[in-house]
Amino acid sequence: MNSSLPPNFCGNVHRREFLNTIGGGFTHLALCGMLAKDGFFTNQALGAAGVASPAPELKLPGKAKSVIFLFMYGGPSHIDTFDYKPAMLGMDGKTIQIQTKGRGGSKNEGRIVEPKWKFKQYGQSGKWVSDLFPNLAQCVDDIAFIHSMVAESPIHGSAMLKMNTGSILSGKPSLGSWINYGLGSSNHNLPGYVVMLDKTGGPISGAKNWSSGFMPATYQGTVFRANGAPILDLSPREGMSDAQQRLLLNSLNDLNRSHLSSHADNTNLAARIDSYELAYRMQATAPEAIAIEQESPETRALYGLDTPRTEDFGRKCLLARRLVERGVRFVQVYSGGAHNDDNWDAHGDLVKNHEFHAGNTDRPIAALLKDLKQRGLLDETLVVWGGEFGRQPTAEYAAGTGRDHNSAGFTMWMAGGGIKGGVSYGETDELGNRAVANRCEVKQLHATILHLLGEDPNKLSFFYGGLDQKLVGVEGADPIKAIMA
Repeated sequence: MNSSLPPNFCGNVHRREFLNTIGGGFTHLALCGMLAKDGFFTNQALGAAGVASPAPELKLPGKAKSVIFLFMYGGPSHIDTFDYKPAMLGMDGKTIQIQTKGRGGSKNEGRIVEPKWKFKQYGQSGKWVSDLFPNLAQCVDDIAFIHSMVAESPIHGSAMLKMNTGSILSGKPSLGSWINYGLGSSNHNLPGYVVMLDKTGGPISGAKNWSSGFMPATYQGTVFRANGAPILDLSPREGMSDAQQRLLLNSLNDLNRSHLSSHADNTNLAARIDSYELAYRMQATAPEAIAIEQESPETRALYGLDTPRTEDFGRKCLLARRLVERGVRFVQVYSGGAHNDDNWDAHGDLVKNHEFHAGNTDRPIAALLKDLKQRGLLDETLVVWGGEFGRQPTAEYAAGTGRDHNSAGFTMWMAGGGIKGGVSYGETDELGNRAVANRCEVKQLHATILHLLGEDPNKLSFFYGGLDQKLVGVEGADPIKAIMA
């Protein structure tokens, strides 16, 4: 007997052993037959091969067609922006017993840092807004504020993944990927999912936040630049005519179809071909979509393109409007990048940090809402504002105004796309430390977005790893109906 074979190997199989083994196999045949009728193997093959299977027909009467997510990276302080806490006035510097959990761990007491900006009431709704956002304050009657958001993690990386993908673990499809998978593209000449980063760089966990995860790569976010060519290397290769380029793409398509039907190893070939096809179409379409110079001087001024401080974010907000106007499903615009005070992460000087970032974004965001509304696009465009968490009511250090992270209660807002304007939902306690009424988890926010787009968040799924994966998780989530029109 060959000594390299396993010690329990026997070349001569006894009759009884043969019958026992083959008998057990027959039961597997019956199981395979039942699973095949349910489409198990078809879905498994599609999920494993990375090929886009059509999303199930789950369409509801959705009011929104596109989403613009304004992501305030770093965690803006809710009690200094939209969550008015008059009980804190006069408490500045007072040390109290309070349980907090953030980057610095868990604490049982802290020094109060009362809100550093005055609040005023605006609109018919009488919404209280701080002096940080004087322009956006004029739009409160179009906005629904959610004051009771809670996050699963007080750490930037995992909290951002939760907000963007529904999971604190990497490898899951992002919100924009789910939307494009469920709805499909309405403009095949532009990406369905566009991301615009801050000029200081991307967020801490990088491309994981706009990844397509286990879905085909065609659903991942495409990073656009607001200035110059929207995507690098978009121009045709030098010396290659349109006819030659089209011939190459057709040849690659033929290769893709033949290989995909017989080789499981070529899992990403289809997605690569789709990318080539999209790049070819975008050479003619993307330059026009990003041509902000076509806008009137009045529109450019509205977004703050005439002022150095607001020009960068204003350009991105204007570009976002131009993209959804042309059928792009999901646009995410980041305010803040890199680390420390390059984003909203105000651990040291809260006043310096928030005045800088709010001053950069207030005018452009208000312009976006007003521009969408006057063009009749706000009703079909859902605008979302917020960060990965909020900030604590107490100081992080012995001196200074900086606040640590707060995932136990913070504010986000939504406007347009089926949202009821001029309302506030949920509450934090009198110090803004934690949500105490109508707590809203991130998955409820996601469920609301999907519902407004006409998708059932508890049924929209993608088969992967033997499970029907969902953005809202296996437990599911209901949308926040109180803020819907």
